[in-house]
Amino acid sequence: MALVPYSDNGVASLKRFHNLNASFNFVNHDIQIKQDWKQLGVAAVVWDAAVVLCMYLESEGVQLQDSSVIELGAGTGLVGIVAALLGADVTITDRDVALEFLRMNVKDNLPCDILRKVSVKSLNWGQSLDDFSKYDFILGADIIYLEETFSDLLKTFLHVTSENSVILLSCRLRYQRDYVFMDMMKEHFTVADVHYDTNTDVHIFRAQRLCTKEL
Repeated sequence: MALVPYSDNGVASLKRFHNLNASFNFVNHDIQIKQDWKQLGVAAVVWDAAVVLCMYLESEGVQLQDSSVIELGAGTGLVGIVAALLGADVTITDRDVALEFLRMNVKDNLPCDILRKVSVKSLNWGQSLDDFSKYDFILGADIIYLEETFSDLLKTFLHVTSENSVILLSCRLRYQRDYVFMDMMKEHFTVADVHYDTNTDVHIFRAQRLCTKEL
């Protein structure tokens, strides 16, 4: 999910969110994502951060084949779909209200042999975390925006990661509170800015758990 359209031209930006479909091609697959701004708002449109993260996964040599992946705040599911096409076992998550829409996009865009390796689950950050294990990769696009969710999001990151896990966060740093969250992350993770897309002002951050030594 994301907060609001952040194009300098707000009217032009909103127009694309009112399109009922958004078309992409990743991993040699045509992907048709249904959008529903009117009914579900920010949870049901494709944001720039998701597209940039998909491009990064495909072009930067991230080895997702046979890895375990969880996407947080998946929205339309584009990132999780691309991760599955790249060979990962993927758990795609969002809140209950978005799940039916999310499942539709996943089912419509993945062949049956790949769909068997994908699950769509409800996840409210910080809650019922025992239903989730550790993952090789944790993916999130435009999920850093509401300050009241920061503690629960960090708690979720800590639960689903081991010292070998990699978090990839794609976002635009809009406000000072976004930097506050990054500082919260750095108390538990090494955080590196590994990619910047000049066209969209979107950053991708790579984070891994800090090593802890037993005394």
